[in-house]
Amino acid sequence: MGDPATPPASELAAMTIVDGASLKHPFSDRVPVRSIVCRPDGGAGLAGNRIRAGGWVKTGREQGKGSFAFLEVNDGSCPANLQVIVDAGVEELSTLVQTGTCVSVEGVLKVPPEGAKQKIELRVERVLHVGPTDPAKYPIPKTKLSLEFLRDHVHLRPRTNTISAVARIRNALAFATHSFFQEHGFLYVHTPIITTSDCEGAGEMFQATTLISEAEKLDKELIENPPPTEADVEAARLTVTQRGEIVAQLKASKATRDDISASVAELKVAKENLSRLVERAKLKPGIPKKDGKIDYTQDFFARQAFLTVSGQLQVETYACAVTSVYTFGPTFRAEHSHTSRHLAEFWMVEPEIAFADLQDDMNCAEAYVKYMCGWLLDKCYDDMELMAKLYDKGCIDRLRMVSSTPFERISYTEAVRLLEEAVKGGKEFEKDVEWGIDLASEHERYLTEDIFKKPVIVYNYPKGIKAFYMRLNDDSKTVAAMDILVPKVGELIGGSQREERYEVIQRRIAEMGLPLEPYEWYLDLRRYGTVKHCGFGLGFERMVLFATGIDNIRDVIPFPRYPGRADL
Repeated sequence: MGDPATPPASELAAMTIVDGASLKHPFSDRVPVRSIVCRPDGGAGLAGNRIRAGGWVKTGREQGKGSFAFLEVNDGSCPANLQVIVDAGVEELSTLVQTGTCVSVEGVLKVPPEGAKQKIELRVERVLHVGPTDPAKYPIPKTKLSLEFLRDHVHLRPRTNTISAVARIRNALAFATHSFFQEHGFLYVHTPIITTSDCEGAGEMFQATTLISEAEKLDKELIENPPPTEADVEAARLTVTQRGEIVAQLKASKATRDDISASVAELKVAKENLSRLVERAKLKPGIPKKDGKIDYTQDFFARQAFLTVSGQLQVETYACAVTSVYTFGPTFRAEHSHTSRHLAEFWMVEPEIAFADLQDDMNCAEAYVKYMCGWLLDKCYDDMELMAKLYDKGCIDRLRMVSSTPFERISYTEAVRLLEEAVKGGKEFEKDVEWGIDLASEHERYLTEDIFKKPVIVYNYPKGIKAFYMRLNDDSKTVAAMDILVPKVGELIGGSQREERYEVIQRRIAEMGLPLEPYEWYLDLRRYGTVKHCGFGLGFERMVLFATGIDNIRDVIPFPRYPGRADL
């Protein structure tokens, strides 16, 4: 027997087929709001179609002395709402009009009266579902809310216009990332989240260990069931000795097989009990130590392990076998920073290319950034318009500029010279400018926003401020590194040609004061069939910041993690 609420086949055909295209969601009985209101005609061409729609009420108001209500319903498929009209005879209106209420309705699309802002509206014939909300308790009212306030309601903030738009923009950028690299012959490789290598050498890593939880369990267990005393162990040893003597006596007296077997079984039980007592006697509360240090051989992986700060080192193993690869996944930094540019958990896009040098690296990175900007303009223009309206009126122009303008390329030495000239001309920076410094965000943004007014690639950085794996240049002072600087955020991409010479990289690891043992596998890539190769990393949230114009990185990731906060 079919669902009694399902319309007849003729009605379903009218619901789902318009101009030869299906409106209905492929795995639901509803029509997404986007399929209606985001058409070039605003949905007017769909008038007369009977559909089902669902979403959450953004605003609702009773009209005509309570005879009907207007609802602005959004299902997250686009920034626009679908106007829904419900008569009082169809459903109790007071529940429907509350912000946050979930509704599923069926009705006919009609063109509203002339002069209305909407091109189409839904006249409801049946209300299929109501998920009510208490307006006195609902924390996301229709009033304007700060992004900082929304961080305290991270589980409900996707219902706001801003956060849902950011989610769609983020989704589009992820899709664009995979499209770009797949179109250019790269292989997507999943690198480990748990690692024993510190890619950056900075030591700001979250440790992955079970020692603490195991120690807590043991402490509790030892309190509830104290370990045996020396007297308990000696008594068990005496029992074993006595049982052994009994077995020997039975054998000497040529007792029956059954008697000897029974006595041997008792001896076995006594030995097992002694073994258990000896092991429990060794148990000590707290984290296991050896020679005064934590004994990581007792840990889950039998060694120290961490959450990764980068998948680069691991993905290089695949680049040195299948040539063009990329990884795209979460990374972690235990840096106790509260700035608007730092997260403890964030996502990185890290391609790696074999048989390629620094110039190839810069070409790939520039093409990738341009591709993403163009993708947003093509696929997410309505969401970008919302960002322009609410946060950064220049964000769309910035995307257009970046997608169509060749990036400037200058050496680090030239960049420092330009900054020094700016200082001489009266420009003031919080951090002094001199050759050898790690450029601060204020320096990076000045180069891209004030001097060149477009993206800038700075290359050949001092070796002292860059990682051990970057290729040492012939001057022995700089490495073949490059950063892409963009307006709004400064550094967007950091990359380099990797050091493929075994002796050089071994020396660099030693210079940085890092132990060789954890990197022996990495050195093997240089020992066996070494090849020049390069790659870069793009901080995905920084790309979302750059695109949207939002100021704080905590507002462009679904579930932000930062010092003191790890909600949900």
